[in-house]
Amino acid sequence: MDIYLDVERFQNAVNKFDRALLARKQIEVYVGTYVDCAVLKLYKRSWANPSLDPLTSPSRIFFSIWINPVGERKLFYNIHALKLRELIGYKIESRKFADAFRTSFKEFEHKWKNVSIKFGPLTLMQGSVNIEPDIFQQEVLGLSNNFLEIEHLVDNALARFKS
Repeated sequence: MDIYLDVERFQNAVNKFDRALLARKQIEVYVGTYVDCAVLKLYKRSWANPSLDPLTSPSRIFFSIWINPVGERKLFYNIHALKLRELIGYKIESRKFADAFRTSFKEFEHKWKNVSIKFGPLTLMQGSVNIEPDIFQQEVLGLSNNFLEIEHLVDNALARFKS
C-alpha cells in the first residue's frame, strides 16, 4: 500500500467535485495525510474558531473520508465535532449538540452505507464502504455528495446553540 497513491486517488476524485456547489455551500476541501492515512476532509470555516486554521483548530467540525493503512482496505467516513464547548459564539454541550444533529440525520441515514450514530458526542456518525478500485472515485464522490446534502444539519444544530 502506498499512502501517496491513495492521496492521489482522493485528489483525482476531488477534481470532479462541483466547485460551484462547494462555493455556494462555503465548503472547503483538504486532501492529504493524517496519522499515516490518506484523508479527504470537507469543512466550513464557520465550524471552527475564526482566528485559527479550521483544519487544526482544537474546536471544529468536519467530514472526513480516509483509508486505514492496516487491516481491511476500506473507505471509512465520519463527521467529527471536537471540543465544541470552546467554539466561540456558541454555548454548546457536546451531547446535546450530537443529539440535535442525530435526530435530524435520521431522515437521511438510509442513504449512507454501513452508517452508525452509536458513538460518543465527538463522532456524530461513522461508517465504511468497501474499496473497489474500478469505482473508487464514484464512492468518494457519492460519500461527498451525501455529505453536501446534509451539511445544513450541522448549521441547523449549531444555530440552536448560538449565544
